Amino acid sequence: MMSLLLIGFSLLFIAVHTLRTSLASPLNKIPGPWYAKFTSLVLKWHEFRANRTRYIHRLHLEYGQAVRIAPDEVAFASATAVKEIYCSGGSGYDKTNFYDLFKVYGKRTMFTTLNKDDHAKRKRVIADRYANTNIVRPQSLNGIAERATNFVMRCYESVGGSLDLYVYLHAYAFDCVTHHLFHPYGTNSLLDAHDEAVMREVTFDDSLQNRLVAYYWPTIHKVFGQILSLFAKPRETPLADSFVLDTSAKTGAAPFTLLDRLHGSSSQLDQLDIAAECLDHMVAGIDTTGDALCFLMWELSQPASMHYQRKLQQELRANPTASFDKLPFLDAVVMEGLRCFPAIPMSLPRHVPSGGRTIDTFYLPEGTEVSCQAYSVHRVDRSVFPDPDAFKPDRWLEPKGDAERKRLFFAFATGGRGCVGKHLALAEMKMLLQSVYSRFTTLPDATMKPIDLEMSDQLISSRPQAQKCRLRFVPLEPANGK
Repeated sequence: MMSLLLIGFSLLFIAVHTLRTSLASPLNKIPGPWYAKFTSLVLKWHEFRANRTRYIHRLHLEYGQAVRIAPDEVAFASATAVKEIYCSGGSGYDKTNFYDLFKVYGKRTMFTTLNKDDHAKRKRVIADRYANTNIVRPQSLNGIAERATNFVMRCYESVGGSLDLYVYLHAYAFDCVTHHLFHPYGTNSLLDAHDEAVMREVTFDDSLQNRLVAYYWPTIHKVFGQILSLFAKPRETPLADSFVLDTSAKTGAAPFTLLDRLHGSSSQLDQLDIAAECLDHMVAGIDTTGDALCFLMWELSQPASMHYQRKLQQELRANPTASFDKLPFLDAVVMEGLRCFPAIPMSLPRHVPSGGRTIDTFYLPEGTEVSCQAYSVHRVDRSVFPDPDAFKPDRWLEPKGDAERKRLFFAFATGGRGCVGKHLALAEMKMLLQSVYSRFTTLPDATMKPIDLEMSDQLISSRPQAQKCRLRFVPLEPANGK
């Protein structure tokens, strides 16, 4: 009897303490749903249903650019918040333990370092390999061009039928990334392999639910992990693991590659650190570029966007020898594609530093989890992006408002911890689109439904709901009648 009373009083004390803490929180001044003051369960429910991004966006539309989404978590969608959280002090606030989920072989990589000092040390080793001056070297660009040509060959082979872009764009991204990481080492092009099973392994999406349980309830995951794996089996990538571990141990890679830099005397990394960093860059460079291209080419193929596809074809065919970075409308198409379909649309969580900070007039105590998500940053401020849900590349060609648009462009994050592979990704996207749309018109296959291309959240990235995107490729008439 006494033990039951003790348990009852303990539960009552916990409930009262939680209620008092919630009602006294300085975050109560921030708008948001009433339940966010007391529990994060609603947010977690949407995360487990692969719907976090859209859920938070709905809250932004209802409550504004600052919204409380959990007792100790706030989401922002303004340019001032982006600058404060991700750029203050150069690299912004430190990352949260959420990034522990992305350790590779138990090692921290540049992406998974939590504090800015550790990140800066690793970035000094890596950054020059992703500088634009390195990306535009002939050896680097020729590798991308060769892989774009391989992709075009697959398009010609599909004429009269259709091609699953979800498979082949990930294979294209894989080939481009491994060229930049390891050249001249590696495997034969996956675009030449005609092996869909191998191609699908280069998408590194793990079980979302399994990894969220590991993050939120690690004890439960340790105890019931074997049972959970029966329902949500973590994705296994033995071919990719074997490839990276074997290849990253080799020396003599081309000077423009990341592997060459990691083996340099200044890196001071052991072999497993090098392999972990290489695999991390593969993950970052394959799903993001492949999915972004998939969403963009699907959009360009829709009847409502066909006039944009025609305009892009006209620019490309009128300038057949132009460099990919000298084509204004191609740049506008890519920028708008990344605005509407950012490869990483979800929140990038950070901790408010010691002493607390004020963001958008709201004071947040130290330790509060804060974030911005590209999906909302690109849509909430309608004075900068009118008709935000519409795909309108022309908006990027208007001189008026150019600075404001660029301040709110968050597809590659921003600040010292922004995407180090931005220039490589843009080169891959533009060269692929240039190769395809100077030769083809793309149309959706009759088997595809709009719901198939609905955005499905993963841990940070997103992918098409159906994990497929079949398009038909119709060859254009030769330019100038030749």
